[in-house]
Amino acid sequence: MTRRNWRNIDRRTFLKGAALAGGVLIAGGLGYRQYYHHAGRDFQPDRAGAYLDSIQRSEHPEALPNIIIILTDDLGYGDLESPAVDTPNLERMAAAGARLTSFYATASVCSPSRAGLLTGRYPVRTLMTNPLMSTHDAMNLVMDILGRYSYGVTGIPQDEVLLPEVLSRRGYRTGLVGKWHLGGKPGYLPNDRGFDSFYGALWSNDDQPYAIYQDREIAVEAPADQDVLTQNFTHAALDFIRAHREDPFFLYLAHAMPHVPTHASADFRGRSAAGLYGDAVAELDWSVGQILDTLDELGLAGKTLVMFSSDNGPWWQGNPGYARGRKLLTFEGGFRVPFIATWPGVIPPGTSSRAMSMNFDLFPTCLQFAGVPLPQDRIIDGRDIMPVLLGAAESPHETLLYYDTRTLKAIRYQHWKYHARFRTDNAAFWPLAQGPFLFDLDTDPNESYSLIESLPELAARLAGMLEARNAEMAANLRGWLG
Repeated sequence: MTRRNWRNIDRRTFLKGAALAGGVLIAGGLGYRQYYHHAGRDFQPDRAGAYLDSIQRSEHPEALPNIIIILTDDLGYGDLESPAVDTPNLERMAAAGARLTSFYATASVCSPSRAGLLTGRYPVRTLMTNPLMSTHDAMNLVMDILGRYSYGVTGIPQDEVLLPEVLSRRGYRTGLVGKWHLGGKPGYLPNDRGFDSFYGALWSNDDQPYAIYQDREIAVEAPADQDVLTQNFTHAALDFIRAHREDPFFLYLAHAMPHVPTHASADFRGRSAAGLYGDAVAELDWSVGQILDTLDELGLAGKTLVMFSSDNGPWWQGNPGYARGRKLLTFEGGFRVPFIATWPGVIPPGTSSRAMSMNFDLFPTCLQFAGVPLPQDRIIDGRDIMPVLLGAAESPHETLLYYDTRTLKAIRYQHWKYHARFRTDNAAFWPLAQGPFLFDLDTDPNESYSLIESLPELAARLAGMLEARNAEMAANLRGWLG
């Protein structure tokens, strides 16, 4: 064999060996990633089963109040106060009930906020820290490759206990109308997670293909006509109420608007001085009016708690309440959202409170109405806010946490808010870190004047509190007890 042939054989052997080594490394990397994901998730599904099995069906279902949560998508805190937007039904609702002016979402983006609302826990505990993408969307693969899904989780974990699961065990008829956004695979669908009925979309309305489901089957093929979404969701919600007028029911009406792409029906286009966004908000206000009028018509108003809010602050359009920041930011404009509740004969008309609360408070509040004890095997971050709705001045919370995906960026302690150092919200300098900041939300609700130099001891105390919460979360991410 010539020397040249030996070189050819060596080259071929080298290439084969390199390919084999590369394959081993890739397989090893994927194997380690899979192991890391499963170990870090700390899944304990038996916990949820044990708690749900302990819930007894009510012996007096007629005494249980109906519960309706109306959740809008990307509606700003200030949209209900803007002179450009007319919201007479929400004004009527606030005049008849309670408005909370320091109410927050648990996240400044969709899926995590919804997870917090339905579990009573900070989204970081539920591993829902980023918006989920459709399994048909290329971005879903990109998010997975980049590790943006916490421990690779793409659906609300089955060891989490959801509000509809609890209420269903207690004897409620449960229905979701509108946006789910907590998983799209079998085992993670609305009908798998406590909802008797589902009419709506699995994802955000900017995620294609956008179809409307009736339970597990497609009812409206993609692309669904989004001009009529608010009207269709409203009519489905009214059908649910009428169908279960004799039963205690829990209705979660999760509207798609005014999230982009923003739509409104022909009946509402051009009604608002705030353009198409304002038209969409006006139609949402109409929807609220339809719900309230139907409860009155059926004689159910006096036994129904209705709550209205948004999943986070506004995105490209909308009014964040003249506060700093928007969706995706930990400033007030991203987290602070409108909240109105009405329950004739129970909540005093015209009640208003600045006591701070968060959407995870709705979980323990609803369980208290249903006569169900909270789970004792996990940390529940929410608190019963019924005393606040009845006019109590005190918040059940001394601190609230503001997460950006898995990172704790800010903490509110009483009326003080501390931001750790982070990339600035100023577009011209977005790669640069700024802060830390300290704000007094009583005198500076817009977070315009940092007191970090004026009150260094207080700033250091809040920084220590933030780090202590980080350490606590690192030691027990899922918040399991016992």
